[in-house]
Amino acid sequence: MAENPTGALRNPNFRKFWIGETLSLLGTEVTRFALPLIAVLTLSASAFEVGLLNAMRYVPIVIVSLFAGIWLDRRRRLPVLVASNVGRAICIGLVPLLVVFDSLTLWVLCLVALALGTLTVLFDVGSLSFVPSVVDRTQLPDANGRLQASFSLAMIVGPGLGGFLVAALTAPVTLAVDALSYAVSVVLLLSIRIREPEPDVPAIRPTVRESIAEGLRAVFGNAVLRNLLTQSATFNLAQNAMLTVFVLYTVRGLGLSAQQLGLVLGLGSLGSFAGALLANRITRRVGYGRMLRAATIVAGLAPLMFLAARGPDLGSVAVLTAAYGVAGFMLVIYNVNTVSLRQVVTPNRLLARMNASYRMVLFGTIPLGALLGGTLAQYLGLRPAMTITVVLLTSPIAWTFFSPVFRLPALPTGPDATLVAAPAPAPAAKA
Repeated sequence: MAENPTGALRNPNFRKFWIGETLSLLGTEVTRFALPLIAVLTLSASAFEVGLLNAMRYVPIVIVSLFAGIWLDRRRRLPVLVASNVGRAICIGLVPLLVVFDSLTLWVLCLVALALGTLTVLFDVGSLSFVPSVVDRTQLPDANGRLQASFSLAMIVGPGLGGFLVAALTAPVTLAVDALSYAVSVVLLLSIRIREPEPDVPAIRPTVRESIAEGLRAVFGNAVLRNLLTQSATFNLAQNAMLTVFVLYTVRGLGLSAQQLGLVLGLGSLGSFAGALLANRITRRVGYGRMLRAATIVAGLAPLMFLAARGPDLGSVAVLTAAYGVAGFMLVIYNVNTVSLRQVVTPNRLLARMNASYRMVLFGTIPLGALLGGTLAQYLGLRPAMTITVVLLTSPIAWTFFSPVFRLPALPTGPDATLVAAPAPAPAAKA
């Protein structure tokens, strides 16, 4: 992809950050693959225990996010990113060491997973809030496109790389190698030379409750962010309901083999990767609001094609792959543009709390969607459940008729005083 005049890769500090972020994302995916294998192969964990282990990594998203946002808004973000990756390297490196000394237990592994989840929340919220300090506003769409490409690439390459390393080196040694990826990321982050804005220090520091409330107002008191979040949360709920049914539907309902399903997901994921690479270029040509509208409509309608598949034949596999790839392509374009929008319309002093509040609601719909999809499949059957969930996935299209997001001619130049939430009242004004 040719670089444009305002390409983020022309910024040496962003290049270092981007490479470090890519290594961190790859490390996260390899860990996601290897950690349960250690539980199964080394500790002979049951299915329930593996589920408990996986849950430990997501608990901090709900519990820690809001407090992480407050903490990050009161300090520079780069040192937090460095410390988070140092912590992840130590946590992951501890596991093979405990295996060597025969001291690893399931509960220790769960504590490691909980610590990794907490540090990942800190890193992710800090990363989203740090990018606007690294690049100019005009480079934000390109920067977020690069980061989304890295995320898509990690999702495609990570599990395969993890499988190869586990097969070649065993799961504990794979984690030791994975710890090195975080160490390299730390070195790159430490080499970044920028002057972050000084955190705002109010004359009277608000309480934790008031700080959380201000972060929530930054999202729900802003017409753009409020509509963006309600639409995205609805999409996430429906998508995770659909994805929960999808695996059962394709394997048990359509008779696809594991290899065919892997082909559908693998080739389909290339659509997400392509969307991340091309998002900035396509948006410049189509226009900001029009591109978001098109992405919403196509990402919502494409999964309806899943219903056209009738079996494990080549035509059905091609239809499933195309629908999965087209939906992923448009969804990533939507994500690249909306992440940039969130960063631009939010004042720096509220960035971390906005991202934390936003992510808490957005990711909080994932388990609800999974539960909905599983319940529908259990009581209605696979095809009715798939039909209901793909139809539900079209509901975010309704926002295109009234949300101000889709009327934006271009990415705003900065926070709009008429849309940004008012500061929290001083403690002295409390009743």
